[in-house]
Amino acid sequence: MNTSLLYTQILNLSDSEKTKLLDFLGSLLKSGKNKKKIHPKAGCMKGTFIMKDNFDEPLEDFKEYME
Repeated sequence: MNTSLLYTQILNLSDSEKTKLLDFLGSLLKSGKNKKKIHPKAGCMKGTFIMKDNFDEPLEDFKEYME
């Protein structure tokens, strides 16, 4: 972002437009602070997946390839 271009454009605004811009920037900054990043904790998915007892056994579909 070209900061000098942004600054130049702000200088060319009227006082009422600068006030509106300031209000808008305040709302942008406020909304950005309310967003919290959610970091999952270790073990939060416990009990979601079930491991079958025969998980390690060969699949019948691949029996001919294993011979």
